[in-house]
Amino acid sequence: MQEPTNETLKAWDREHVWHPFTQMAEYEPLILQRGEGCRVVDIDGNQYLDGVSSLWCNIHGHRHPRLDAALREQLDQVAHVTLLGASHPPAPMLARRLVELAPPGLSHVFFSDDGATAVESALKLAFQYWRQRRDPRPEKTLYLALGDAYHGDTLGSVSVGGVERFHDMFKPLLFPCLRVPSPNPYRTPPGVSREQALAWHLERLEELLAREHSRIAAMVIEPLVQCAAGMIVHPAGYLRGVRQLTRRYDVLLIADEVAVGMGRTGSMFACQREEVVPDLLCIAKGLTGGYLPLAATLATDEIWRAFLGDFSQSKTFQHGHTYSGNPLGAAVALATLDVFEEEQTLARLPAKAARLAEHVDRIARLPHVGDVRQCGLIAGIEMVRDRTTKEPYPWVEQRGFRVCRHARSEGVLLRPLGQVLVILPPLSITLDELDQIALALERGIEKVTAEDS
Repeated sequence: MQEPTNETLKAWDREHVWHPFTQMAEYEPLILQRGEGCRVVDIDGNQYLDGVSSLWCNIHGHRHPRLDAALREQLDQVAHVTLLGASHPPAPMLARRLVELAPPGLSHVFFSDDGATAVESALKLAFQYWRQRRDPRPEKTLYLALGDAYHGDTLGSVSVGGVERFHDMFKPLLFPCLRVPSPNPYRTPPGVSREQALAWHLERLEELLAREHSRIAAMVIEPLVQCAAGMIVHPAGYLRGVRQLTRRYDVLLIADEVAVGMGRTGSMFACQREEVVPDLLCIAKGLTGGYLPLAATLATDEIWRAFLGDFSQSKTFQHGHTYSGNPLGAAVALATLDVFEEEQTLARLPAKAARLAEHVDRIARLPHVGDVRQCGLIAGIEMVRDRTTKEPYPWVEQRGFRVCRHARSEGVLLRPLGQVLVILPPLSITLDELDQIALALERGIEKVTAEDS
């Protein structure tokens, strides 16, 4: 086959590739061909800073020598074997490392493919657990989640999701889910101040748990930050309060750390920031440094024991994926954890988070920035039409996308969440690169909102 021209590739990309979360009638191809460190290069030779870590998953940069070498070495062994009744060396090695790093008591690892499958696995584990433990509770069939939650796009993970713009279409296919309001300190309920938000939200949670706990199998939560909801940073102490209440009312806690795990918040796992141990912990995205699809759901001994028994008892977890624990993915995940240690990634984060905070605090003073929020190397900047009333821009105006188009003209790749602008770069980002990202975004906001001032 003759090598296609760049224009041919773009035409094929428009005509044949159905891109996720993309209106294809308006899509303009951007085909990225190479990467090095925190930068990527398109087929026309244009270079960009990867300001959103290739959708929040790149940790140590593109083409990291340590990760590249791990993939090549494993490729010389075997590319894929099943985990259904078999194994390969990287799987138990990775499981052991994760158990050592995770909050204490999460001793068992179920591998899958991506964040949605990690959450889907956790939902089914929780459901089956209540039927198989020594004192079964088969009436516990409901799940509890936050408003505006996003946990993936399989039907189970969409059922516990709460982003209407993403999920409303599929409501007839979904199972019912109980929901409490998202603890958003910027958009508090009427009559509730930012200072009162923590107590108010925990009170609402306890009211629901007191009423419905006998029917609830598990509560699902993104610890500390609801990412796809708009980078909503929860009040300090909310996660700890959730854990205390779910324990008190005998409800399992599923921590979805797909986006916030692997160092994003400043600790390896976000739960560790408030010394919380969930019953099930879901990780993906940064697990392989953004190289390959791989996810893990970690479970406690208590849950694990409910699935043990004679074959005739049918206690087996009847769930799995063809590429569960793929050797290439597991090998590069092990190398990712090695790089955390070798490059002291977490120890270097505070200086980077501080530099990001300087930029975010300055951007907060722009006339059409309603709120800024940050946790570790995660930042969200919410644009509004009116700062006093917090009136948002109409979503059809695509203000966020317009800001990101400007940033791209300055060599920075970003992707917004509606009117919330996101800065979520690789953890290996330099201070100078952080400056470039933030300044491009700031100039984009000024340009896109100039007509409204």
